[in-house]
Amino acid sequence: MKPGTRVEVRDRFDHRWTRGFEVAATVETDDGAGYRIKRLSDGSVLPVVFAAEEVRREKKKDFWWY
Repeated sequence: MKPGTRVEVRDRFDHRWTRGFEVAATVETDDGAGYRIKRLSDGSVLPVVFAAEEVRREKKKDFWWY
């Protein structure tokens, strides 16, 4: 995914997907591609690299209650 792509990240505590992030940068790791993630609420880049399986494109919600 390219920088600026809106994504959801998997919470490392309860493994739920959380919205409100975007890809800040793509980085190479020993395990393959990883991502630097920026929180949209305050523009902070998170201090860890997320593995590809911990990041997915943001899913659009079709209903107001979902």
